[in-house]
Amino acid sequence: MRKFVASLLLSAVTLALAVQGSALGDALEGEASSADILEASDASDWLQLDQDNLLYIELERGRVIVALSTSLAQGHVAQIKALTREHFYDGLSFYRVIDGFVAQGGDVLEAREIKTAKKTMTAEFDELAPDWLSFKPLADEDGYAAITGFVNGLPVGLDESASRAWHLHCAGAFAFGRNNDRDSASTEFYITLQPQRYLDRNLTVFGRVVAGMEHLQALRRVQPAETPEDDLGETLISMRIGADMPEADRAALEILRSDTPTFQQYVASRRNRPEEFFYFRPDYINVCDLPYPVREISDTGQ
Repeated sequence: MRKFVASLLLSAVTLALAVQGSALGDALEGEASSADILEASDASDWLQLDQDNLLYIELERGRVIVALSTSLAQGHVAQIKALTREHFYDGLSFYRVIDGFVAQGGDVLEAREIKTAKKTMTAEFDELAPDWLSFKPLADEDGYAAITGFVNGLPVGLDESASRAWHLHCAGAFAFGRNNDRDSASTEFYITLQPQRYLDRNLTVFGRVVAGMEHLQALRRVQPAETPEDDLGETLISMRIGADMPEADRAALEILRSDTPTFQQYVASRRNRPEEFFYFRPDYINVCDLPYPVREISDTGQ
């Protein structure tokens, strides 16, 4: 079964490459821009994000929303939900914020009790790809994975056999930190401020920021404290699961489905920008350079 799935994926990539080459001339003649494509999209092109898999992080500067994976690293998803429902993170901080790297948050002084969550996690750096995984490969080559694409808006890599899958360290990736022991992840999380693909398959990514990235980029730069008197960084006021919040306090978000012709048109428009401003069109898109469309339902007039 997996060999059959792998064959289909690789065939899809080959076909996409051929289509990509034949479509280049059309793009050069000024096809619709990505903004035009999204504007013309139908309601059926979009998927509403489930509040049970949305993580709301409240900062003094604003709200950050993370979409948790619904397909991979489910042990880590369960862990962050357990910790969040314990209110473990409330009042802690982003204690390690490094330019161009990560914003890391949690209990830097290791003073808070873990109640219902696990003390340590079994690594889920990569895992057997579920047979039901709805994966749409990009045609473009990648230096870190044989195949890349998206599952419910989260970037995913697959090995050459398409038997193992993992989420990628693109900007906004949500992951747990660890010590040298591969199974030492526990409570401390980080969010990448820029792509850090060399970390792929070395730490477990299980979500991605879908709103509020600007608040993370603006965090005060700080190194981990060693005593309570040191700078602990900016306060993490609270963390909640959307399903646990009053409906009026939630954000109704939806993402562009990756299994639609509209998504394929969107990718093509980013691979070769048709706007008059662009003279060089590389006929290429890096998986981490594709801005994944997310919108509030209230903004669409639905």
